[in-house]
Amino acid sequence: MAYQPIENYGVIGDLHSVALVGLNGSIDWLCFPHFDSPSVFAALLDDSKGGFFQIFPTDHQVKIKQLYLPDTNVLVTRFLLASGGVAELVDFMPIEDERNLTWNHRLVRRVHMIRGSMNFKVVCQPAFNFARTPHTLEKHTHGVVFRTEDFCLGLSTEQEIEISDTGAIGEFSLETGQIANFVLHRVETDGAAEEGWTNDQVQATFEDTVKYWRRWIAKCTYRGRWREMVYRSALVLKLLTFAPTGAIIAAPTTSLPEAIGQGRNWDYRYTWIRDASFTCYALLQLGFDTEAARFMGWLEERCKTVDPKGGLQIMYTIDGQTTPEEMTLDHLAGYANSRPVRVGNGASKQLQLDIYGELMDSVYLYNKYVQPISYDQWASLRELMNWLCHNWQRSDDGLWEVRSGRQPFVYSRMMTWVALDRALRIAQKRGLPANTLLWEQTRNNVYEEIMQKGWNEARQCFTQYYGSDTLDASALLMPLVKFVGPSDPKMIATLDRVLEELTYDTLVYRYDVSKGANDGLSGQEGTFSLCSFWLVECLTRAGRLDEARLKLEKMFSYGNHLGLYAEEIGPSGEHLGNYPQAFTHLSLISATFNLDRTLNNNSRPQS
Repeated sequence: MAYQPIENYGVIGDLHSVALVGLNGSIDWLCFPHFDSPSVFAALLDDSKGGFFQIFPTDHQVKIKQLYLPDTNVLVTRFLLASGGVAELVDFMPIEDERNLTWNHRLVRRVHMIRGSMNFKVVCQPAFNFARTPHTLEKHTHGVVFRTEDFCLGLSTEQEIEISDTGAIGEFSLETGQIANFVLHRVETDGAAEEGWTNDQVQATFEDTVKYWRRWIAKCTYRGRWREMVYRSALVLKLLTFAPTGAIIAAPTTSLPEAIGQGRNWDYRYTWIRDASFTCYALLQLGFDTEAARFMGWLEERCKTVDPKGGLQIMYTIDGQTTPEEMTLDHLAGYANSRPVRVGNGASKQLQLDIYGELMDSVYLYNKYVQPISYDQWASLRELMNWLCHNWQRSDDGLWEVRSGRQPFVYSRMMTWVALDRALRIAQKRGLPANTLLWEQTRNNVYEEIMQKGWNEARQCFTQYYGSDTLDASALLMPLVKFVGPSDPKMIATLDRVLEELTYDTLVYRYDVSKGANDGLSGQEGTFSLCSFWLVECLTRAGRLDEARLKLEKMFSYGNHLGLYAEEIGPSGEHLGNYPQAFTHLSLISATFNLDRTLNNNSRPQS
């Protein structure tokens, strides 16, 4: 198999894990049963030994279309033959009770012949534990079992399949109206493939899954322009939520490269305080209070375990534990030979002071619009703010997790101001006990220092860190978090610098590594999609609505055929980096929400 472009994939999931399904009918990525479990299928990272599960017509003259069933995460891949044959491959993962810790974890693939006839081939070839653990195969009456010492999968089907050394292979034909079902599921270590799974049973499971997603998205309060894009992004964010704990992962993949053939490859299958807090904000904008409450519960547990002498970790596993040590899997070739493949994340040990700003901003909004936070949660947050007051002047590793050494990053300082500002607002509004004198003095000191040291008079912009000449797209967030007014001359000058130096068309680099921006890493990278959506929102707040609207519409053209986005966009519009990325989709929601609201306000007749 050749590597599929990243943008060729759709995603399905069951709020525990996610599978990537290519236009070629192949599932090339699935960590099972959880987001951060070892992989079962990983052809995405090694097309020869990573493992895959493909169902595809044997006729090579086939056109392929792919879509989601409206308002769901049920994926439909349509195969169209020149002879007039039309078939649909429907992929989904059933949703059970969100708090059920004994989830059955099934993946259903259903082939339905709509018109004419078609021949298909099915190949299910898992490669357990990132292709490190060998398995045996057993053929049963209702399918096949793939067995390792401590983990087993069953493939249940009524179709005739044979077993090879490592996989199950079969061919089948369908006529108009006929259906073939394949159900991948967990098996007890001494168990067999599940029996049953008649058409009626699969149909009932399909209908339940469709109803779940449509009931969920129906709670969305957004009714503005670009609703389809907002709904799809909301559905992606829900897919990236771990149901048992409420944790929200950054992306379901690891080691998809920021530039093909280079080494900027990272494991995103964990929960970053920053990303998840922004996600919480986006969900609150759309009326998903339950998801925000679940994340707040997860966050409260993390705050309870903080060392009084230290701050929060920047990321955690989905069950709240310390992120595994970063290691490379040198036996895997990497996506399109982009080594290394990494699991775990070394950035977990970094100091990133900005996370307290994102954290407190989401807490502030939750406390204001959903329900007041508890005193116990406030007590934990209060200790974090006290710690921040005594540590904010430390250099840190920054928003972008650079590996070139710590600096006094302007973004980190700004988000320190946000943290203390939002904490003061909560304390004053609720009358909660706090060392407000210390917080207020520190907040003011931070602000004054940024204005004195973060502004570069010669460059006429806020720079990446104190004393630097480097322009950083994170400065676009200044008006978004209300650090400066959107029409402040310094902000307008910085916005113009970003448009001039970091932007082409509507795509924005986070900083320019080709012009001396040192992040301690070799190689190039693509433009960051989230920065492009920040630009749209920054233009919106500056009142430059025609520019903002055009750039937003253009950004929509860079999404894939399903409206999904990877972390980055390459020179020819190809997707790069881990996929789909929560940060990008939440930034899309925020930019769209605010532009739509501003356009509505501007279009109303003035009294």
